[in-house]
Amino acid sequence: MTKKFSFFSKDIICVMLATFFYQFSIQAVNPLMNGYARSLGISSAFAGIIVGVMSITSMILRPFAGNLTDRISKYWLALIGGSLCAVGDFGYLFAINTPILLFFRIINGVGLVLCTVCLATWMAYLVPRQHLGAAMGYYGLLNALAMAIAPALAISIYQLLGYKLIIILAALSAVAMVVVIQLIDNHAKPIIKPEEQHFKLIQRDALPVAIIFSLLSIPFFVTQADIVMYVQERHLNITVSLFFLCYSIVLIVIRILLKNYFDTVSFGIWFFICIIATIGYIILLTIMQNNFEMILAAGLMAVGFGVMVSVSQSTSLLLAPLEEQGLANATYYLGSDIGMSVGPIIGGILPTIFPLKFFYPVMLLIVPLTAIIYLFNRHKLNAAVESN
Repeated sequence: MTKKFSFFSKDIICVMLATFFYQFSIQAVNPLMNGYARSLGISSAFAGIIVGVMSITSMILRPFAGNLTDRISKYWLALIGGSLCAVGDFGYLFAINTPILLFFRIINGVGLVLCTVCLATWMAYLVPRQHLGAAMGYYGLLNALAMAIAPALAISIYQLLGYKLIIILAALSAVAMVVVIQLIDNHAKPIIKPEEQHFKLIQRDALPVAIIFSLLSIPFFVTQADIVMYVQERHLNITVSLFFLCYSIVLIVIRILLKNYFDTVSFGIWFFICIIATIGYIILLTIMQNNFEMILAAGLMAVGFGVMVSVSQSTSLLLAPLEEQGLANATYYLGSDIGMSVGPIIGGILPTIFPLKFFYPVMLLIVPLTAIIYLFNRHKLNAAVESN
């Protein structure tokens, strides 16, 4: 009789805890980095560069991290990544000028990209292919928890006790991630020998998913960067700080409720649901006048973007061969990096070209673009679940 698979094995729980700890270390520092840089006497322009350089570092190194993940034990790569995150965080405490802070920010970025690609691939390695969707749902759940808890806690601690304590807490969280992975028995060694592999920038089968995800992520990252400005400019009587808190809560609930469907429902159905939700939250953000409409928009964004996070990642992995799971993850995350980089730029340019009332409606242009990409690749994307 075949033993029933459980997501509550020690190795899987430890990977999920490691995911939470490294994400907490990143998300706790990010909201405060601009202010911390300026508190050191760094100019506003350079502070912006220091904030963004981690994402740039991450985006440049994605393909290398993907190839490394398919060649090296996931344990060693996670150990290096977590250690670099801790070094970067502790280094912020000793930064006395721009070059030193920039250096440790880059170190943190290298650690981030290694942890992100490696731990997601490690999680996928530990579960049967037919449970990959649920696995990415759990993985995303721990990410969502860290993204909900860390910024709120960091801002609260900073307001009471200053920057240093939250930076130490972030560094200790990265150390906790390194400690937790010591408890994992299955080190997820590469399936084929490194000398049998060739370096690739992207995983070709995962590319359509990455493009779709990149386009759908643009309104999310525009909102993340500019919703405060948008509410202020429209003189709305709205508690904007509730937006991403509500988004995170709805996303956590959705991932818990839908975890068993990610492995059985085809990509096309999820895509249709996410597109409808995306149109919905863009329209609501355009017309919102009160907190209820804002919270409803946050809930729809959790469906339109948050669900697509898990679906895109699991589909990318299912489409790729086993020996290229790390590269598939890197390709998927590259789509996220592009959206994260392009979104705020678009958000900055739009108000200079169009009146503010067109700020969100213009973003509806992504809907036909994503639909075209999906239609051209629908057979392959929908077959990913059916073939596993």
